[in-house]
Amino acid sequence: MTLDEILKETRPKMEERFNRFIEEVKTLRAGKAETSLVEDVPVSYYGTTLPLKQLASISTPSPTLIVITPFDKNAINDIELAIINSNLGFSPANDGNVVRISLPPLSEERRKELVKILKDKAEETRIALRNIRQTEWQKVVLAEREGKIGEDDRYKGEEELNKLIADFNKKIEENVSQKEKEIMRV
Repeated sequence: MTLDEILKETRPKMEERFNRFIEEVKTLRAGKAETSLVEDVPVSYYGTTLPLKQLASISTPSPTLIVITPFDKNAINDIELAIINSNLGFSPANDGNVVRISLPPLSEERRKELVKILKDKAEETRIALRNIRQTEWQKVVLAEREGKIGEDDRYKGEEELNKLIADFNKKIEENVSQKEKEIMRV
């Protein structure tokens, strides 16, 4: 395996892990109602599990309210149950036509808790990215041992892998900073 092949397969792996982090961060509540808080909640519906966004339209008519209108009225109880079981801490109200989720204002303590969760998720992502880097670095070292690449390529590979890690760490920090501001804004 050449250095270019190794580097070419490294970036998509890192981007995939980074994108997973972005999706996890979206589910953290930042003080106002957002559809992303519930759109991926898995709902068991007629023997299959689907994300909520495939079973209903989700809207936020006010900053403290999420309204879920199922496409099929028979799914309303399944949707309500899925939200209760999702461990998001929401108490949905079902009136037979729509499910309403009223979001109370976040306390200062809860905001700090959410920031801590955010930073934990960021650190988990950094660790995962470093693990990817380590795996790819081992491939570079092995390729050098097998004579497929030279010493200069090994140094270039190390430099490129370190640059990738630095780029992704910067992106993570930017996202954490932005989300932290959203969470702490009253």
